[in-house]
Amino acid sequence: MVPVLFAVVVFVWGTTWIAIHLQLGVVPAEVSIFWRFSLAAAVLWGWLLVSGRVQRARWRDHRWFAALGLTLFSLNFMFMYAATQHVASGIVSVVFTMATVFNALNQWAFMGRRPSARTLIGAALGIAGIAFLFAHDVLDVGLGSGTILGVLLAAGGSYCFSLGNLASLQATRSGIDLPNAVARGMLWGAALLAAVALMRGYPFIVDWRPAYFLSLLYLAVPGSVIGFVAYLSLVARVGADRAAYATVLFPVVALTISTLVEGYEWTLTAFIGLALVLAGNIVVFARWPGRRAAA
Repeated sequence: MVPVLFAVVVFVWGTTWIAIHLQLGVVPAEVSIFWRFSLAAAVLWGWLLVSGRVQRARWRDHRWFAALGLTLFSLNFMFMYAATQHVASGIVSVVFTMATVFNALNQWAFMGRRPSARTLIGAALGIAGIAFLFAHDVLDVGLGSGTILGVLLAAGGSYCFSLGNLASLQATRSGIDLPNAVARGMLWGAALLAAVALMRGYPFIVDWRPAYFLSLLYLAVPGSVIGFVAYLSLVARVGADRAAYATVLFPVVALTISTLVEGYEWTLTAFIGLALVLAGNIVVFARWPGRRAAA
């Protein structure tokens, strides 16, 4: 089941970059994210109702649902969208892979789970690989205030994503299953996004062009309902540190699609980056024989 969940997460999130690109323009980013998670929550709640899987939650459990909404379904995206206004998306992808390190350190700090050497080595290989894949963006980046702000915003989004991983574990600890926790978290996230949009005076408009509307549907259903439930299921099964390696692989999927759709040309540095990413994947997930078996 773990390989299936991992493959679903990598493929789905690796293809959402096209839909996110189509969202930019007419509708403010916070409003687009609000529509995304409002629609995702409606779809998930509808499925829970039809399948008879709705569970009651205690009021005190909503602190974790709210934490899930704040970190994973609102602040994470607001930081990342804001970062792309200051630095290239390739730089944002490189910084976002730091979620692998953040998850390992946060599990250690908050849950007492010391990260293994192979997890940290794999994460280092993955981050280096993504840096090579986006070498052009990395080498062209300047050290102006805008660049520093963009990197800090991307790092903030990555850290919020990491905290959301841990919040999902707490949200299901009382017996609520993951789809019910995610549905409530998405509602909290949508409410927080609506509050931010209202404070900034943004209109709640919708771009009815087919490209925007279809991309919104893709982001809401496969990108959010399927993607987040699969990813958080992975977190519950293999731990937040290993699950976060998906953040290293989905930029590779995005570049592969870009090769087919936009004519992206692979360079020597890009192939080196791909090799490093795959090596990191082997280090993190391969089943190594124990000392006794090796002897």
